[in-house]
Amino acid sequence: MFKVGIVGYSGQKFNTERASTIIKKAFDRILSDDEVAIVSGLTAIGIPNMAYQEADRRGWQTIGIACSKAQDYECYPCDEVHIVGSEWGDESSLFLDSIDLLIRIGGGKQSFAECETAKKMGLEVWTFELEPE
Repeated sequence: MFKVGIVGYSGQKFNTERASTIIKKAFDRILSDDEVAIVSGLTAIGIPNMAYQEADRRGWQTIGIACSKAQDYECYPCDEVHIVGSEWGDESSLFLDSIDLLIRIGGGKQSFAECETAKKMGLEVWTFELEPE
């Protein structure tokens, strides 16, 4: 299975139309002979939620990897869920070890940090800028 990590805005407002276009174009670029799974932060908000919804439309698997704080929010009904630690960021190592490609769409401090770590690990990273509103 080819696993694509998605990071980006969760709680911050952004242009959802532009984000949807970015997600669809990015997903269209994914060329894999294997099944595809979208891996993100489990919550049903922001970019992770939009990416999970598009994955479902395409018949792709969904995987949520988050710390226990994510359970305080509405969670997406992912096919597979992993809860790691109790603080935001505790899940980053498992998240990055679980993916073949990382896509960042906008995002904050943790998204940028995970991109830098992914690059150091030799993972392919696609970045798309999306201004907050």
